[in-house]
Amino acid sequence: MIIKNLEVKHETIPLKVPFKTALRTATEIESVEVIITLENGITGRGAAAPTYVITGDSLESILAALKGPIKAAIIGRDVKEFQLLLQSVQSCCVGNTSAKAAADIALHDAYSRLIEVPLHTYLGGKKTLSTCMTIGVDTPEKMTKAAKSAVADGFQVLKIKVGANPELDIERIQKIHEAIPSYIKLRLDANQGWRAKQAVQIIHEMESRNFNIEFIEQPVPSYDLDGLKFVTNRVSTLIMADESLFSVKDALKLVAGRYVDLLNIKLMKCGGINEAWKIASIAEANGVGCMIGSMMEPCFSVGAAAHFAAAHPNIHYFDLDAPLWLDGDLDVLTYHRDQVILSALPGVGDVQTTFQGIKKDAT
Repeated sequence: MIIKNLEVKHETIPLKVPFKTALRTATEIESVEVIITLENGITGRGAAAPTYVITGDSLESILAALKGPIKAAIIGRDVKEFQLLLQSVQSCCVGNTSAKAAADIALHDAYSRLIEVPLHTYLGGKKTLSTCMTIGVDTPEKMTKAAKSAVADGFQVLKIKVGANPELDIERIQKIHEAIPSYIKLRLDANQGWRAKQAVQIIHEMESRNFNIEFIEQPVPSYDLDGLKFVTNRVSTLIMADESLFSVKDALKLVAGRYVDLLNIKLMKCGGINEAWKIASIAEANGVGCMIGSMMEPCFSVGAAAHFAAAHPNIHYFDLDAPLWLDGDLDVLTYHRDQVILSALPGVGDVQTTFQGIKKDAT
């Protein structure tokens, strides 16, 4: 079944409330949609969003890569040469992981629509998914208010952004911990905001206060792998790599060297579902668990990530709340409290609008 065309569209989607991390504050996302059309009229969709401070991809670079080398690599070829097509997307240009992810998702969507099964069925599984809710970095008072709101909305795991002001981080977590039920689990994401020795000191203090922390993401800069290992080896809390992990080669190094306890896989960083599957399998072979994460990105790409997470046996943690921050209709995913419900339609799914969003005063 020959791929006849590839189209690219983009739109700006505002967020309900600003999303604040140690790296940036976002008030909107640029959503890029790619549509591939097969000769029988079946289409496959993919999506991406630029995140300068993480992937280095801009709106312009994503559009150029999709319209240029990626389109040239797949037009006129048979979608049934599926693995070869996925390899061609990865090898047609250097970098551009967000554009590659959008194309990879579109190919997976088209192929599973062609064989008339949901994407998770094609990938081989369907586990139950529940997401954490992210609490953006802010004053301790505003973060506490957001945490209480998320718990009231039914979220049992909170991902707390820290690192923008390390001196305040312990106070932030202390106030949140005091304001929510003791069974609520916390995940901390420093977004590279601490130094190695500083991270060890902060984590030791948090451990002494029994904050019910499940794990801590990327406490040190992405390039400081020695610092990452320094922290991992000196604290009891599990440490997860995020910005230090982009490629399969990164995964090999991180797990072989025991730099971290866990990996956070994001389609926009690694280049799509096929590469994500390889990373999760490498980690599984080395006894390292994985989380599926998401940027501030379109619902469709998060939906594709959710299908992948539902199928791969080594995805144990789920961070799929990004669509709940978008000020607009959701497609392909339905949320009920903290549960993430996949479409049962072929591919990633068709456009749906059923959702329960976060409250306007969440931060």
